[in-house]
Amino acid sequence: MQSIRKRLNVIIVICAIIALVISAFFVNIAVNKTFNNYMNDIQEKRNIRLVEYFQQIYQRDGKWTESSGKEMLHEAYMSNYCLSLLDKNRNIIWEMDPNDIEHADHVMLSTSEGVYTTNTLAIEINGEAQGYLIIGQYSPILLSEEDVNFKLTINKSIIISVIAAIIIITIISLLVAKQFSAPIKAVADRSIQLSKGDYQAQLNITTDIYEIKDLIDNINDLGSKLSSQEMLRKRLVSDISHEIRTPLNILQNNLEAMIDGIKPVTEEGLIALNEEVIRFGKLLNNLNSLKQVDEEVDLHFQMVDLGELLSYVCRDFTLTAEEKEIDFQIDIQEENLIILGDEDKLKQVFINLLSNSIKFTPKNGTVRVTLKEEIGFGIVEVVDTGIGIDTEDLPFIFEHLYRGDKSRHKIEGSGIGLAIVKRILSLHSAEIKVRSEKNKGTVFAIYFKKEII
Repeated sequence: MQSIRKRLNVIIVICAIIALVISAFFVNIAVNKTFNNYMNDIQEKRNIRLVEYFQQIYQRDGKWTESSGKEMLHEAYMSNYCLSLLDKNRNIIWEMDPNDIEHADHVMLSTSEGVYTTNTLAIEINGEAQGYLIIGQYSPILLSEEDVNFKLTINKSIIISVIAAIIIITIISLLVAKQFSAPIKAVADRSIQLSKGDYQAQLNITTDIYEIKDLIDNINDLGSKLSSQEMLRKRLVSDISHEIRTPLNILQNNLEAMIDGIKPVTEEGLIALNEEVIRFGKLLNNLNSLKQVDEEVDLHFQMVDLGELLSYVCRDFTLTAEEKEIDFQIDIQEENLIILGDEDKLKQVFINLLSNSIKFTPKNGTVRVTLKEEIGFGIVEVVDTGIGIDTEDLPFIFEHLYRGDKSRHKIEGSGIGLAIVKRILSLHSAEIKVRSEKNKGTVFAIYFKKEII
């Protein structure tokens, strides 16, 4: 196993070395090719100069002699090539022995040994060949000591550049790897803290890498959510314990009083105890409903007219609203707004929302149900002027058994209705949003995707 920092260093350095070696190889080939072309050009110019020189000798003397141009022998010997002069009938006038230059110990060097090549050039006077000059050498290209040193210097420079580049890249890779590994290691350490139950600490690492910043934000958000869930769990345990303890205490105290003869066994007393038993049974039913929220829901999708469904559900609450002296308003702005959904489950959603609105809206308050359409969405709004929800409670109202502040506890409720609503709507690919202000009211808005018919 390797750390991400070490792995990044190794990958970057290996890739850099491979790239530099390949680059150095091709640069070396290009330099050698350019240099060889340069030397070939020099040799071509030398050949032209020699031919022009022997043309001048012939024009001066009018014929070839054994001494014609022999003054060039020293230059040829020192330059590591052989000269042979032939007349126009290709008879040898004079020539150099190739063996004299094969192992010559002077400044001229050959790029290769043992391969003797010749080049025959015509010496033309007025367009007619009057002789031939044969130039021979033991290499296609002749290099002087300065030429060889120049090529060696170039190759050394390439090697030094590659080594320097590898060192620089290694340093840069260490810095780059640290930029990646440090925040990732911090996230890994934070995840270990989360697994141990430390939800409070936050990562305060700054980075300009989007993905890593997103990872840090997500782990911080996860810590916050786990902290909230832990708080909800403790509150849930406390609420359930309280809800169970109350009816049990009442039952126990009254039964003990009846057994001890302190309190008479009357029909009225038994009815009161039975009511506590019923309340206790309702609590157990709520816990069972809580389990059903997370179970797979069997849905039967069909085309549903939202306006018709809302009107049907609202009729059932008209009487309840009148009994509480609540102004109950229904505003169906869009007729024939069709969505794909399970009619029974959607009915359960609207019943839950309307029930809560009427339950938490005081006398002379208002509850308004609106259906409208906006940009391909059917929007159902349930607006009330009830007691509202605290800002700190809003993020958690769809959690299981969450019932908000104590003032809402005074009103009977299971705390799972909105959790069921959220679950059903998510299965319908619908979104629910809530706005609320304490003691002023609450707005629930549901966004359904409208079906195109």
